[in-house]
Amino acid sequence: MNWIEVNGTSLRYDVSGDGPSTLVLVHEMGGTLDSWDQVLPALNNGRRVVRYDTRGAGLSEKIRGTVTWDQMADDLAGLLDSLGITGRVSLAGIAVGAAIAVHFAVRYPQRAAGLVLHGPAPGVREDRKQATLDRATAVEAGGMRSVVETSLANSYPPVVRHDAETFAAFRARWIGNDPESFAAINRMLAAENIEHELAKITCPALFTAGRHDSLRPPAIIEPMSKLVPGAQFLELNSGHFASVQTPGLVAQAIHYFLHALGQ
Repeated sequence: MNWIEVNGTSLRYDVSGDGPSTLVLVHEMGGTLDSWDQVLPALNNGRRVVRYDTRGAGLSEKIRGTVTWDQMADDLAGLLDSLGITGRVSLAGIAVGAAIAVHFAVRYPQRAAGLVLHGPAPGVREDRKQATLDRATAVEAGGMRSVVETSLANSYPPVVRHDAETFAAFRARWIGNDPESFAAINRMLAAENIEHELAKITCPALFTAGRHDSLRPPAIIEPMSKLVPGAQFLELNSGHFASVQTPGLVAQAIHYFLHALGQ
């Protein structure tokens, strides 16, 4: 693993594999680049894969105050620039990570070759804003442990806890999140919903949704995919944190979609 300072923040990142194309993996809110550990081996043979801890997550610099979608996209652009990756890249993301990929593709359309978006979370609708703000306040007051049971009951339900050891490790890592950073990202979601940007995507896109994801179910994601010209939709037998819960299904979806694009 490596660290680099870009766009006014310090990011932890990892680059593996080699090939003519580059894939960037963007983890979920509350996750880290480690969320892709079991997906990576199926993706970095014949292509270069970049993973990183987004601002506020994992071992990247923590957020104090507010954060914006623009900062998140510019962090990624700065990372790619610093790595000398100037051509088009494909991006795959989970939930908020998928929304960061969307914003990057719209903000830097000349740099996006394709998108694989699992349960994208581009913000919250009006009727969910107060609950999102309340969650941020609760985390700041009581830490991540104060909300872990209710959060994972929805995002990592028993039906996708295929391996007790994997779930226990994920839960422990999730509790270790920085509360202030986690709260700031929740407030970002409440402050600006970027769902309208989906219609501005100009590169090929695949949307996926987990059958057992009560937060971003297929009933929400499939209609969202129709906002993107020519986008495909695929329902996975998975949950919200699909890269951890069903890494094989996620790797297969990403690989075959990108392979068809020559990526």
